[in-house]
Amino acid sequence: MTLSIAFIFPGQGSQKVGMGRALAEAFPVCRQTFDETDAVLGEPLSTLCFEGPDDRLMLTENTQPAILAVSTAAYRLLASRGVEPAFVAGHSLGEYSANVAAGTIAFADALGLVRRRGRYMQEAVPVGTGAMAAILGLEADKVAQACAEAAEGPVNDDDGDQVDRIVSPANFNGPGQVVIAGSRAAVARAGERARALGAKRVVPLPVSAPFHCALMKPAEIRLAPELRALPARNPRVPIVANVDAEPKRTAQAAIDALIAQVSLPVRWEAVVARLASAGITTYVEVGPGTVLSGLVRKIHREASVVSFGGPDDLAAVEAILHV
Repeated sequence: MTLSIAFIFPGQGSQKVGMGRALAEAFPVCRQTFDETDAVLGEPLSTLCFEGPDDRLMLTENTQPAILAVSTAAYRLLASRGVEPAFVAGHSLGEYSANVAAGTIAFADALGLVRRRGRYMQEAVPVGTGAMAAILGLEADKVAQACAEAAEGPVNDDDGDQVDRIVSPANFNGPGQVVIAGSRAAVARAGERARALGAKRVVPLPVSAPFHCALMKPAEIRLAPELRALPARNPRVPIVANVDAEPKRTAQAAIDALIAQVSLPVRWEAVVARLASAGITTYVEVGPGTVLSGLVRKIHREASVVSFGGPDDLAAVEAILHV
């Protein structure tokens, strides 16, 4: 374990066709991880990762286990070379990868769970009725104000459906970058209010469901008993959780955090600040993409940051970690 290193794991949105393929071709430990994935799920998810098609990879119930598999393969390679972090954290779905890396839950158990998580989240809200949008260039308290005012606004339907009033911050990603989620009408109203309050941009996100808001409560209720039934162990290293940016050091605390994060916001800016306060100076984004690396550079400017999603990244990781 290196006392100044944190491993951070990406969430949904970092997927792309071809991810993990070079790792599997170059390293047996990674190939074995994808073989395990296919065996557990009873289908060739690895082929979907490596070859697509893109529209199937983008389905939430495929995306979530696919990203978990790539992140775990990358983590196992680093672990096989003796690289272990002092803390782990993950963005939304990535918190499952973090728990696998910390040993809280088995990889095989996590695969089935995140597939069902994706399905439950998709089924919680009819397609087209929810939305998410990124509010850029506006302080978090002003975004919360915009949501609160939009939630009090008029509803469009005759029966005054309360669902149409649901909108709230879903991801506190970094300075001046907050994602909101809720009903499509309420998100649109909140975006208008955010512009009036000074937001530089309001960007609708191409997502299949409004994640991390009250509309996800049905998914949380379905997932909770399955998470609590898992054989779980106390993590080897603390997991800084999305819901409160506090390190989870017991199995129960880690599981409770996974349950709560389904319908509560991801406090990523606070997670990174908590890691920084614990003495972390180096972050390795483990898995596909570089989204989290970019966010960390904005939050913890003095830190060293590197991403590891393929063999071409290995030299940079080893250089920054001095291994």
